[in-house]
Amino acid sequence: MSIWAIIIIASVAGLAVKITGYLVPAEVMERERPSRVAGLLTVALLAALVATQTLADGQDVVLDARVPALLVAAALFALRVPFIVVIIAAAATAALIRALGG
Repeated sequence: MSIWAIIIIASVAGLAVKITGYLVPAEVMERERPSRVAGLLTVALLAALVATQTLADGQDVVLDARVPALLVAAALFALRVPFIVVIIAAAATAALIRALGG
């Protein structure tokens, strides 16, 4: 099974959880476990998307300028830097590494 098939299946599962929120009474969805699962599933899907877009080139895992750029972005997010500054710094990091031949 390809990575995209897994992402599509996880996305459909996430959509099913979201639709369930409209179909199930509010008391059920306000319980701790369903609320936590829905929140964690969203985070997991976003993490999978970031990982595949950063590390994948077709079916291969590639470590190129995107990896240090992602690390810079993560560090700046941890420091609560404004989003536009994070984007500019990550893009500059990737551009600099590519310009240096990395």
